[in-house]
Amino acid sequence: MNAGSRPDFDPRDPLGIDDELSTEQLAIRDSVRALCRDRVQPYVGEWFENGELPAARELARELGGLGVLGMHLDGYGCAGMSAVDYGVACEELEACDSGLRSLVSVQGSLAMFALWRWGSEEQKQHWLPSMAAGEAIGCFGLTEPDHGSDPASMRTSARRDGTDWILNGRKMWITNGTIADVAVVWASTDEGIRGFVVPTDTPGFAAPEMRHKLSLRASVTSELVLDDVRLPRDAVLPEVTGLRGPLSCLNEARYGIVWGANGAAHSCLRAALDYSTSREQFGKPLAGHQLTQSKLADMAVRVHNGRLLALHLGRRKDEGRLLPQQVSFGKLDNVRGALEVARTSRTVLGANGISLEYPVMRHMTNLESVLTYEGTSEMHALTIGAAMTGVQAFRD
Repeated sequence: MNAGSRPDFDPRDPLGIDDELSTEQLAIRDSVRALCRDRVQPYVGEWFENGELPAARELARELGGLGVLGMHLDGYGCAGMSAVDYGVACEELEACDSGLRSLVSVQGSLAMFALWRWGSEEQKQHWLPSMAAGEAIGCFGLTEPDHGSDPASMRTSARRDGTDWILNGRKMWITNGTIADVAVVWASTDEGIRGFVVPTDTPGFAAPEMRHKLSLRASVTSELVLDDVRLPRDAVLPEVTGLRGPLSCLNEARYGIVWGANGAAHSCLRAALDYSTSREQFGKPLAGHQLTQSKLADMAVRVHNGRLLALHLGRRKDEGRLLPQQVSFGKLDNVRGALEVARTSRTVLGANGISLEYPVMRHMTNLESVLTYEGTSEMHALTIGAAMTGVQAFRD
């Protein structure tokens, strides 16, 4: 290629990564971006300030109509798209707000994936088509008040009573819980840890919404309360026993976070670039000062390295070669990197960086939760360390 035919440098895609995406993937990105632009972005600052997601059910139906709920699953009304397709959607959803991507991740990668991978045919037929359409909302009950990173020590229990199961316990920090129609709840039994499909109108089940959050405020976060919840024998997920079940679901959700967190970072970079080129200080645009340009360059390197990492992992997933430790690598690095970008972007915007008129502080506080959920940064570091050394350090 001669110099005259080189493409122009695009400050929003400096490495030309869009060239690595298919026409279909670019169309998915544009469709999700348009939904976010029209249906969420005008209101999300107010939702965040008020600590609510009033349009959750309506948004779920629109997302279902777009085909993004369980989009990487096959059959049962799911779109059957690739891992990279799903990643591109997650990137755009979280560029809008982490709470929106969380709604989609919990629905598709946790609740729906648990049913799709470990459920009976009857369970799949009953729940998955309506969940894919956004007509039914799911949640995933694993984390407990006293057991986050150590799910093997969960206290929620299920015991047999004749042919039925009786569930008792508490789950905490459950996205979608209050608005869910079905909960996939993991409980300790005499047979080991089992998963249960719990319709939320079952007597003894309650899901009070958790308030007073300073992060993920435009998201429904709940406690699950199970007091002698009686379920029929066919409520148990039949195809798995032990932590392999919930951990396989978490791995799916973590993969989406690799893309999503980078979307939040990209949104912060765009905000800093737009602001610095329009704001004047000392007689010229803020972007004309050396320190600002250095910050923009550092943020761009971090964001687009993160995009390359996500794309690489997505292609490995589509090839069936993605390891859980590699997902931990991506989640650890891209979330930490996104926080760095958000904090640097805030300094570029100065005092305006804390205003909800701009997305930066909202992303920054949301990412503090993303750093912790689906495995804390410490747990992912230990996962990588154990894989590198062959020595487990979780219980030392």
